Amino acid sequence: MLVIMKKGSSEAECTAVEAQIQQMGFVPLPVPGENRTAICVTGNKGPVESAYLMQMSGVLECIPVTKPYKLVSREVHPEDTVVSVGGAQIGGREPVFMAGPCSVETEARTLEIARRVKASGAHVFRAGAYKPRTSPYAFQGLGEEGLLTLERVREETSLPVVSEVIDSSLVDAVAERVDILQVGARNMQNFTLLKKLGTTRRPVLLKRGLSATLEEWLMAAEYLLAEGNENVILCERGVRTFNDHSRNTLDLNIVPLVRKMTHLPVIVDPSHGVGKRDRVRALARASLAAGAHGLMMEVHTQPDSAYSDAQQTIDVDTFAHIVEDAKILARLPTLFASGAAHTGS
Repeated sequence: MLVIMKKGSSEAECTAVEAQIQQMGFVPLPVPGENRTAICVTGNKGPVESAYLMQMSGVLECIPVTKPYKLVSREVHPEDTVVSVGGAQIGGREPVFMAGPCSVETEARTLEIARRVKASGAHVFRAGAYKPRTSPYAFQGLGEEGLLTLERVREETSLPVVSEVIDSSLVDAVAERVDILQVGARNMQNFTLLKKLGTTRRPVLLKRGLSATLEEWLMAAEYLLAEGNENVILCERGVRTFNDHSRNTLDLNIVPLVRKMTHLPVIVDPSHGVGKRDRVRALARASLAAGAHGLMMEVHTQPDSAYSDAQQTIDVDTFAHIVEDAKILARLPTLFASGAAHTGS
């Protein structure tokens, strides 16, 4: 349930409503808004009786929330959330590009990639210091050394950095040196990790799980918001299906649906979505056309020698072309409108 307060309601009136919700055995969570003050009732397993709340001073109305996820829904938060990171506005009108190698490599090599992708239009640098891998014998990342390299990237290029956190014990260490904390697909339902990340105020990029439904993905985001972190970015990266012609099946069908159902920004990772570099550019275009707020891609100056995920890593020139593609796509509504006017349709 969402308790809508009257315009101009006092702090004391809001506090009284929150206290009453607690007495009813639920958890009140204030929801800031431009045009209204609202208090979300959480912790209930069924309908909440609103009769007493409606009689309280300052209360305008009580609205049932029909979704199991509350704080991420547009019912509770109708305005789009924009996550600001180092000058990038994720969820704004312009697409944001996150680019870099799958893994942090040598400092010199990583810095060179960062300089090149920035010059080609990247807003955020991506690279993993810790890499959860299917095989225990695969490269697992450089760990603390990798974090120091990412800190150097941020200092030298001024690019904000996104990197994965694989365990709740590493949250504080990673948060010291990167700007966006990534939850990988394997950890989407690591609820201990999500709760810990929710207590930070660092932006969190939440990748969709390997076979997660839309509701499961949004409920994972709900964990983050329920702990107080409103800076959450969703990332579609493909799901496991029956096909054998790509690493995953990139589910672009979900992008406009997510934008309709939640206020959180959503980006797409076409690199993991297909797993083959020759198709990344096509799927990047399709992602933006579907309404994604941005892209996360694996980009390298020497893709064939990348420490991990070489087969899906594109070169810097291809990345630059994708940035140019985005500019063309942004002009399409205007071009279509002018074409319709010209033909008189």
